[in-house]
Amino acid sequence: MGFKKWFGKTYLKLRGWKVVGDIPEDVKKCLIIEAPHTSIEDFIIGKCFFWVRGKKVKFLVKKEFFDNFVLRWILNRTGGIPVDRSRGNNMVVKTAAVFKQYEELYIVICPEGTRKRVERWKHGFYYIAELAKVPVVMGFIDFKTKVCGYGPMFYPSGDFDVDWKQIEDFYRGMQGKVKGYFNLE
Repeated sequence: MGFKKWFGKTYLKLRGWKVVGDIPEDVKKCLIIEAPHTSIEDFIIGKCFFWVRGKKVKFLVKKEFFDNFVLRWILNRTGGIPVDRSRGNNMVVKTAAVFKQYEELYIVICPEGTRKRVERWKHGFYYIAELAKVPVVMGFIDFKTKVCGYGPMFYPSGDFDVDWKQIEDFYRGMQGKVKGYFNLE
């Protein structure tokens, strides 16, 4: 067992977290949505989970975090991809194109877009997966049950409203670290 896997397993166990689910071995590319996202601790728990599962993931993070030398160093080494969240930057197209550059790629996106409460999730993750022709895996960190993991996987049908119902049903009842910040609570 490598150091990262050992560290992730030890950290999660000491903190009382249970790890569940996995991505099927034949799935080499996917977009993982991660929710609830209400605390910076989500990043630590999520990273430990991915180490335990042996998945090298990349994740989108606002480009402003890369302005700080120390944060940039950490983010580059942990899989961070800087994102310009201003309008008109074709982020969906750019991110979908990244999938073509790799034989194996798992990208994590927090559709809430921030750790604060939002009234609706950003839909870009869906259109990235649809354009890249990769499945969406529903990742989660539920502070109510202290369970984190991979939930169901689906390919976008092209009808966001239909697929959103499946997403909403899966996440309903979960709780973020900061109560009231997850908009499905």
